[in-house]
Amino acid sequence: MPAVSPVILLNPIDDVAVARVMIRAGSPTGIDGLITADQIPRGHKVAVRDIQAGQEIRKFGQPIGVATQFIPAGGHVHLQNLAVIESDHPYQFSVDIEETGMLPRGDCRTFMGFDRGAGGVGTRNFIGIITTVNCSATVSKYIAEHFNRTGGLEGFDNVDGVVALTHGGGCAVSTQSEGYRYLARTLQGYARHPNFGGILMIGLGCETNQIAPILEHYKLEEGNRLRTMTIQDLGGTRKTIAAASEMIKDMLPEVNSATRTVQPLSGIKLALECGGSDGYSGISANPALGYASDLLVRNGGTSVLAETPEIYGAEHLLTRRAVTPAVAEKLLSRIDWWRDYTRRNGAELNNNPSYGNKLGGLTTILEKSLGAVAKGGSMPLKAVYEYSEIVDEPGFVFMDTPGYDPVAVTGQVAGGCNVICFTTGRGSVSGFKPAPCVKIATNTEMYNHMREDMDINCGDIVSGDDTIEAAGERIFEEIIAVASGKKTLSETFDYGDNEFVPWQVGAIT
Repeated sequence: MPAVSPVILLNPIDDVAVARVMIRAGSPTGIDGLITADQIPRGHKVAVRDIQAGQEIRKFGQPIGVATQFIPAGGHVHLQNLAVIESDHPYQFSVDIEETGMLPRGDCRTFMGFDRGAGGVGTRNFIGIITTVNCSATVSKYIAEHFNRTGGLEGFDNVDGVVALTHGGGCAVSTQSEGYRYLARTLQGYARHPNFGGILMIGLGCETNQIAPILEHYKLEEGNRLRTMTIQDLGGTRKTIAAASEMIKDMLPEVNSATRTVQPLSGIKLALECGGSDGYSGISANPALGYASDLLVRNGGTSVLAETPEIYGAEHLLTRRAVTPAVAEKLLSRIDWWRDYTRRNGAELNNNPSYGNKLGGLTTILEKSLGAVAKGGSMPLKAVYEYSEIVDEPGFVFMDTPGYDPVAVTGQVAGGCNVICFTTGRGSVSGFKPAPCVKIATNTEMYNHMREDMDINCGDIVSGDDTIEAAGERIFEEIIAVASGKKTLSETFDYGDNEFVPWQVGAIT
């Protein structure tokens, strides 16, 4: 068999190829006699032909920026000679909606989940403590610690734990503001999340973000599953800890009695996330996850792409898949909101990629976005949601979130996502209670180096020893196994208590 080329040319019209391994200057690339003019780090780009200053440069068959100087064939294409260009694609709506290949209901796969009735299907069985304000965070953490670390859950083996969802906001913000709406909507989304068998909501008492308006506006009713209290009403921290501990003790027998039953895959809402991306993300793990996403959707499930700043420059690919022009227009309206938001705050969308992304070979946000959007597979785009809105449309959908991973995933989980697939090239390690998080490595070197934290390796796609389809099948099977109770590596270490990070927008007064 012929040796695998040291570079990957993703599209015949591309101006660059991606190095599978570090290539020394003066080495052959395997492309029509092309010799490297510079050393090319693994995951980085090499010019496959001469590129003139001012010329648009293509990767994935799409523009990723413009050359800031002449680049000879074989030259290293990166920060020193490639700059971002404003995304200016001609948008087409609803032109790439192909036959979905949806399976008949009787042929769809199933998993073992917790049936919460109208509340959906859970993949885990936690008790959650939701704080309305930072002032009740410490008390809530002490309560959770009591149950998780001092034997408070002995005899309740069917309860996955008690998790305190604490945050830094909840006061000094207008109740008419966007930031307040995001926070309240996030809290109610977690309060009704099917991965919780019971919820206790704790406030201080005098904060802006009052419990009663949240319950009233979102039609949440107190009962066996949802209880509330405030520290001021109870007379202080020690009395609150004691009262809350008794409430949770009362909840435990009922929560523990929940059992897994056979459920259709329509009960899975999958958060598609990437973080610590590298030059291989859009080549290996992201398209493999996209393939798994398509399989889930064809089996009746839902997959939720997010991180609006990290689809910027690739949004034209999603508008083509929108089921209606209205869905496409809503996506573009969120892009416009982000242009205004970054401008108002003295930033720009090309603040992305991060330092680590650039070390891994990514240069512009356009390049990063083209790789990131691959997580969304090929299915029609059914709906676009604002941050933390409840996802109620099955199929492939999009949620408007920041690119910052904890904030993005918090919004997706608030929307109802009960499993997370997280691709990474540099080595992200977060957990996201109450939803299990499957970590997917883009390259074998990092996978082996951080083996205790990575659930699946897609690096063999880069080396040519694996395919996107085969890796996607493995991810799909892992989603079903994890949804049915298999622990992810993050869960074996009990990670995920500190990644609840609602999006803070607007003035804090």
